[in-house]
Amino acid sequence: MDDDLANNQRFLREIEHATRLSNNEVIHKRIPPITSERMLSFAIAVAKVRAQYIEAAFKFADGAQGAEGAEGTDEIDELRLLRGRFEEARDAFVALQRAIELGYVAVE
Repeated sequence: MDDDLANNQRFLREIEHATRLSNNEVIHKRIPPITSERMLSFAIAVAKVRAQYIEAAFKFADGAQGAEGAEGTDEIDELRLLRGRFEEARDAFVALQRAIELGYVAVE
C-alpha cells in the first residue's frame, strides 16, 4: 500500500512538472516576460473597468430613486455589459497571478 501511495505521489509530481514546462513553453511563445510595470498597468486597467461598472451602478441607483415605476432597461443593459467587461478583466488578472504562482510565466 505504501508503494502505491509513493508511486501516486511521484506520478503527480512528474505530471505537475510536465504541466509547468508545457505551460511555460506555450505561454512564453505568446507573452513576453512579466515585469512589475506590466503587472501594475494590468491592475490599473482592471481598476478602471471596475470603476466604470460601479459608476454605472450608482447612476442606475440614483435614477431609480426618482423614477417611480421606471424599468431602466437601458441602464440594466449597460450594467450587464460593464459587469461582463469587469469580470473578464478581473478573471484574466487572477489567471495571470495563478500562472505566476505556478511558475507558468517568467517574471523579471
